[in-house]
Amino acid sequence: MSVAATPLEQPAWLAATPEGFRETVGLTETALADAETFREMLNRTNSQMNLVGASTLESFWERHFLDSAQLRWFAPCALTWADLGAGAGLPGLVLSILLKGKAGAKVHLVESMAKRCRFLAEVAEALRLPVEIHNARAETLKLKVEVVTARACAPLDRLLGFAQPYLARGATGLFLKGADLDSELAEARKLWRFAAAADVSLSDPRGRILTITELARARRA
Repeated sequence: MSVAATPLEQPAWLAATPEGFRETVGLTETALADAETFREMLNRTNSQMNLVGASTLESFWERHFLDSAQLRWFAPCALTWADLGAGAGLPGLVLSILLKGKAGAKVHLVESMAKRCRFLAEVAEALRLPVEIHNARAETLKLKVEVVTARACAPLDRLLGFAQPYLARGATGLFLKGADLDSELAEARKLWRFAAAADVSLSDPRGRILTITELARARRA
């Protein structure tokens, strides 16, 4: 069973430069400077740690930053987020840059690999971001947040297992997914019952932002 994707109301052109990105999403000068520092730190560390595909760093602004930042349009009032499998900090560090300075804001970065947690901590400290880093498996934590998200973490059937404790505590799921979303939904519905809506990604028309609510285990036949 597929979910029809609907286009976002925001302009559908891509911002390939810091200036263009600022115009698209309304970044402040401070947030733009933080984003550029994050880009530089990611570029420097990636050669040692392989956090993202090396070729994708050339299109950092649309491929990574814009892709992550668009989640704010789906939950503009949300202040508390959890990013599962935070890895390179996409989307978690991006969200924390956009939320920096807002009272009550916190992004929980959940990552099971210690070396990736060290990178996340380095960026968070350098930019003084409102984050808390958890070197743990996502499903073992008991965090109450408004939104749980993930990017390139796992196929949807497994991802929902990681996200279930957060959704059970009232979170909405906002997940960045690719062109194979329909097949992932079909597999996930074998194990789970949920309400889903999909929107076309601003950063790539093949991508989808998947909203998940009302998650429960599927009844066995």
